Amino acid sequence: MSSNIKVMIVDDHDMVRVGLRTYISLEPGLEVVGEASNGQDAFDKLNQELSHLLPDVILMDLTMPVLDGIGATKLICGKFPQIKVIMLTSFLEEAKVLEAVESGAISYMLKTVSSDQLIHAIMSAYRGMPVMNSEVSLALTRGIRQRTSVPEEEGLTSREREVLLLIAEGKSNKDISEELFISIKTVKTHVSNLLMKCELEDRTQLAIYAHRKGLV
Repeated sequence: MSSNIKVMIVDDHDMVRVGLRTYISLEPGLEVVGEASNGQDAFDKLNQELSHLLPDVILMDLTMPVLDGIGATKLICGKFPQIKVIMLTSFLEEAKVLEAVESGAISYMLKTVSSDQLIHAIMSAYRGMPVMNSEVSLALTRGIRQRTSVPEEEGLTSREREVLLLIAEGKSNKDISEELFISIKTVKTHVSNLLMKCELEDRTQLAIYAHRKGLV
């Protein structure tokens, strides 16, 4: 069985799919296992022809007919939580960035990114690590601030706050371990405590939480 990272491309423009497929196919360690022209088409294929060869990562366009990227991401992440979705779009609207992340997308990237940045995002998504450049991160922060937030009691320790800030910066457990001079096992314990105290499910949600609380 192939050890390559399996990628699915979902975009309503043929030329975009062709370009992405061509580049990804040339990258060692990656392979394209499926394509779809809209969100509903993608969800249907995952349930049918790709059910025995599910992708690890999906590159998802935001604006598409029939079912857009946000709606598709909700469906896909709800039924196939192991699949990581990267929103790849031309739009940088604060509300859309926030919606995309809340729908389950691990990363939000603009189509103006370089090929190296996109490959990095795919590999990071495969490892469960979100990737967002400064523009997207700022848009996410603005989107969160535009909402009325309900005060919450975190009850976090100073060390847990430090770990939370580093997670929001996209740091891995290894990075956090080295920066705070603590073991990776200790980092994992702090992450578990953060998820429990904040009543969240993953690192991406922790990053959003940190932005929303104004900690970043």
